[in-house]
Amino acid sequence: MKAFKVMEIKESVFKNNDHQADLLREQLKKDKTFLLNLMSSPGSGKTTTVLRTIEALKKEMNIGILEADIDSDVDAKTVSETGTKVIQLHTGGMCHLDADMTKQGLEGLGTEEIDFVILENVGNLVCPAEFDTGASKNAMILSVPEGDDKPLKYPLMFTIVDILLVNKMDAIGIFDFDLQALEERVKKINPNIKVIPISAKTGEGIDEWVEWIREEVKNWMNLSVEEVVQ
Repeated sequence: MKAFKVMEIKESVFKNNDHQADLLREQLKKDKTFLLNLMSSPGSGKTTTVLRTIEALKKEMNIGILEADIDSDVDAKTVSETGTKVIQLHTGGMCHLDADMTKQGLEGLGTEEIDFVILENVGNLVCPAEFDTGASKNAMILSVPEGDDKPLKYPLMFTIVDILLVNKMDAIGIFDFDLQALEERVKKINPNIKVIPISAKTGEGIDEWVEWIREEVKNWMNLSVEEVVQ
């Protein structure tokens, strides 16, 4: 007879989180708030992309930002300089946000008068992909210096996102990066993904990215609560 008991808890943890995520999506729909979960590796250009997005949409939408990090408030300070409402979330060493953490952040932000919230998730290509945050859509950024082989190494992340921004295209001539090969690899594991090459530094591709957001927000507003949680 074994001296200890083995318990498999991973499935139940995810199951509970998925339920909380559905409840959060339902509430966001009732509040008429679109939540975008933005993921990437550290240094990919998330915050710069967020700043570009704010600049393009601030006259059309009431925007809120959730900045998630293991520590520091550097990004929140940067975003706050635009005048946009922002909350810094410290994860206490955890490498991801789950639905309950996201809910706490949204409660701190207040969504009553906010149309569009960007959750800038913790910089990581593994953990954030495993947890449903309750977002309306998932997006990720892959920067050119990271290489075009990342879909082979981190397939789950590329599987769960709706759109991929390939950032730092202004530096593609410096690195051995094959955009066509990247798209082929991504499409094999996620045929419905949209891929947009951008440069948050120069503004390349930002118009297409912002137009995608406009369309997705519009579609979200037209959905019923039942369609959101089905």
